[in-house]
Amino acid sequence: MKTRQLGNTDMQITPIGFGSWAIGGGNWVFGWGEQDDNDSIAAIRRALDLGVNWIDTAAVYGLGHAEEIVARALEGCTDRPYIFTKCGRVWQEGSREISSSLKAQSIRREVENSLRRLRVDVIDLYQIHWPIPDDDIEEGWQTMASLQEEGKVRYIGVSNFNVSQMRRAMSIAPISSLQPPYSLINREVEREILPFCQKNNIGVIVYSPMQSGLLTGAMTRERIANLPENDWRKRNAEFQEPRLSRNLALVEKLREMARLYNRTPAEAAIAWTLSNPAVTGAIVGARNPRQVDTNIGAAEFRFNERELGEIEDFFKTHA
Repeated sequence: MKTRQLGNTDMQITPIGFGSWAIGGGNWVFGWGEQDDNDSIAAIRRALDLGVNWIDTAAVYGLGHAEEIVARALEGCTDRPYIFTKCGRVWQEGSREISSSLKAQSIRREVENSLRRLRVDVIDLYQIHWPIPDDDIEEGWQTMASLQEEGKVRYIGVSNFNVSQMRRAMSIAPISSLQPPYSLINREVEREILPFCQKNNIGVIVYSPMQSGLLTGAMTRERIANLPENDWRKRNAEFQEPRLSRNLALVEKLREMARLYNRTPAEAAIAWTLSNPAVTGAIVGARNPRQVDTNIGAAEFRFNERELGEIEDFFKTHA
C-alpha cells in the first residue's frame, strides 16, 4: 500500500488502519455486542498480512480489553505496526460507569496502564479521547507534552476537538493529529475543522467512515431491528427512522456505483472519506478476517470527479 506522512510526525501510515472499538466486546456502555476474541485476533493479523501498518485503539474500549487483544494479536510479530491509543475516559475497577478526566495524575495513571496492557515500552501516538472537561484541556495537554518529552509516547494528538480547542492546545505544544468522526452521513467537520488541520499540518485519521457499519451493505432493516441490547447502535439515531430510510437508500447507491469496480459498498464509503485531501487515513474496524477482506480495497480505490458529483446529487434529492 502507498503511505502518507501523518501530520508533523515521521510516521508514514497506510490509507486505512485497523480500528479496535468493536473488538472491545459488549460488556460496557458503548459496546457492539458479544465478540469472540479469537476472531478479533485473526482480524488484526489478517489486516497486517494485507499491508495495514497501524492500529488505533483506546483504553476505554471494552474497559481495557481491546488494548489487551491488540497485544495478544501482536505476539511474535517481527514487524510491529504503529500503535495509537487514547486517554481521558476512565472507570473504576469492577464498574461499567465511565467518566472523564484530563487531570495530570489521571492521564499519567492511564498511560502506564495502557503501556502495560499493550505490552510496549512506548506508544507511537497518544491521543486525548474527548475534550472533557473543557476547563481541563490545558492541564491535560501539558501532561501529554510532558509524556512525549519523557519518551513514554512518541507523538501526541487529539480526538473530537473543535478548532477553538485545538488552538488552545497548540499554544502549549504542537498537535500531530486529530481524530474526528467523518462519513458520507456525518460531514460536519468539512466546514471548519478539516481546512484548519490542512492549513496547520495536523494529520487527520477519521473514525466511523462506514458510520459504525451502517454503510457496509450488510445492515438490513431486519438485522438492525435484531441488534442485541448491549449493542450501542440500537440507540443511535442514524439506525432509526426517519434517517434510516435515507441511509439505506445511500447504501444502495454506493452498491450500484461500487459494482462497476468490483468493490463493496463498504470500500466505496471508506474511499469517499479518503478522497478529501485533508484526510491522511481512515480507521476501519473489523470483527473477523472476512470483514477485513471486504474493506481492504478502499486503501487504493477512488471514485473519479464525475462519480463524486453523482454522490453529491444523491443528497440533493434525499435530504
